Amino acid sequence: MVEEKKLTGKSRFKRVCVFCGSTTGKRDCYSDAAVELGQELVSRKLDLVYGGGSVGLMGIVSREVYRGGGHVLGIIPRSLMCREITGETIGEVRPVADMHQRKAEMARHSDCFIALPGGYGTLEELLEVISWAQLGIHDKPVGLLNVEGYYNYLLTFIDKAVDEGFIQRTIIVSAPNASELVQKLEDYEPVHDGVIATAKWEGEQVELNACLYADTAR
Repeated sequence: MVEEKKLTGKSRFKRVCVFCGSTTGKRDCYSDAAVELGQELVSRKLDLVYGGGSVGLMGIVSREVYRGGGHVLGIIPRSLMCREITGETIGEVRPVADMHQRKAEMARHSDCFIALPGGYGTLEELLEVISWAQLGIHDKPVGLLNVEGYYNYLLTFIDKAVDEGFIQRTIIVSAPNASELVQKLEDYEPVHDGVIATAKWEGEQVELNACLYADTAR
């Protein structure tokens, strides 16, 4: 079944949101994983939604998808454009007012989420979409690309929190390579009491984003 999906390029998703670092880290394995993920998305004919930067792992995965013919949508706060975009921009770059609008827009335009290795920003984005899933705001799959055990300690913490009764472990999936992770996301079935008020929540986000944009433009 896995081979058939990869050969036909069929997927339950159209656009994948990738959270990742604006640096490449100290080891080549992180850059290699970003290249591998980009190639996996291209092989499945999946478009990319990401943070809009051209540096670090963000730049690597976005260039790989763009070179492979996939559509790339980068969403970035105006205040970060001079810091995270160097040289030629990649695909469609959509400036927004701030980090809150960036996260809301990335989530709205995506069918699932993948976190490559990254720092505080990556963790914040990841944990927010996990929290939204636990609250039933969305039922989109969330995956960790656990490159050479990068997220082992986070997964250990999650297991502890599950044991103590604070969170649901079934919200996220993880795998050491892109092919296995994307397949797990394809197979994922949400386990919760149902998505609550999704349309209302998305409508409120669009309205809030419009207000933020208007305030910034003044």
